[in-house]
Amino acid sequence: MRIGEFELLDSMPELRNPHIIATLTPWIDAGSVGSLSVERLERFMGAEDLGGLVKPGRYFDFTRYRPVMYYEDGKRQMRIPNADLRWAKGPNDHDFIFLHMLEPHSNSEEYVDALVEVIQHLKVQRFCRIGAMYDAVPHTRPLLIMGTLNGQPMENYEGIQGNRRRPYQGPTSIMNLVSERLGQSDIDHMMLMCRLPHYVELEADFAGRTQMLKVICSLYDLPSEYHISRRDTQQYDRVTAEMEKNPQVKSLVARLEADYDARRQRRNPGDGKESADTLPPLPPSVEEFLGELTSLNDGEGN
Repeated sequence: MRIGEFELLDSMPELRNPHIIATLTPWIDAGSVGSLSVERLERFMGAEDLGGLVKPGRYFDFTRYRPVMYYEDGKRQMRIPNADLRWAKGPNDHDFIFLHMLEPHSNSEEYVDALVEVIQHLKVQRFCRIGAMYDAVPHTRPLLIMGTLNGQPMENYEGIQGNRRRPYQGPTSIMNLVSERLGQSDIDHMMLMCRLPHYVELEADFAGRTQMLKVICSLYDLPSEYHISRRDTQQYDRVTAEMEKNPQVKSLVARLEADYDARRQRRNPGDGKESADTLPPLPPSVEEFLGELTSLNDGEGN
C-alpha cells in the first residue's frame, strides 16, 4: 500500500492507539544508545516489518550510508539503508511502531513531509524520539535521562530529569521539523536523551542503553527483562579499572562526581554556573588515556 513516499504492507495490522519510538542516525545517537535500545525492544517484542521508503536513494547518499551484503538461505542479499518502520503489539491499550530515521543528504523538506504524512496516516498518538549526547557527567553515577513532552520538561517521571540546565542554541538537525509538524497536528511529541560521560566515547554504550530502557519500561509498564543486562556493568567496570592507573583522570572523575551529587541535591538546578564552563582543557596524558578507552567496546551483547 502506497502512502506518499512510503510503501506499507498491503495487509495492514490493526494498530491500537500506536506510539512511535524513533531513533535518528547519526545525529544525537552517541554510543548508539537509541539504536541499541530500539533493536532490543524489537527483539524482545517480536517486531515485524511494516514498511519503508519506496526510493530511499532520493534522500540518502549510499556512499555515506553503505548498503550491506549478507546471505540468507544460501543466497546473497543486499540491505539498502532506509527509514524502516516495524511494529509490535503492546501489553496495554496501545501498540508500538519503531522508526529508524536516517538524516537526509538531499530533498530534506520532502523527506520530512513524507515522514509526517505516513505518521498521520497510521493515526499515531505519540511520537517519541530517543538518543544520547555526551556531557560532563561521571560514569560512576547513574546515567541521567533528560525528557521533554510537547516541548516542556517532564517532571515527576521515574528516571527522568525534567529540568534543562540551559536552552540549547547551535547546529541542529532538519529532522527536528518532524516533531514540530506533528505537534501542530495535535500528536504528542516526546524526546528522551541520555547523558553519557564525555571522557568515554564507546561505539556501543550498554550502560546508556540499559538506563534508556529502564525509563521506557517504566513509562510503558514493560517487563524488566527488557533492560536487564550484564554488559553495561562490565563495560564501565573496565573503564574504572583503566581510570585507576591514571591519577589525573581519577581527579577529573572525582570533580564530576562532586558536581553531579551537588546538582542532584539542589532543588533548583539553575543555581550556579555549569560545570562544563569551569572545567579546564584536559592534559595531554588524559587525552591519550581517553583515546585508549574507545577500544573497550566489544559490540552487541546481552
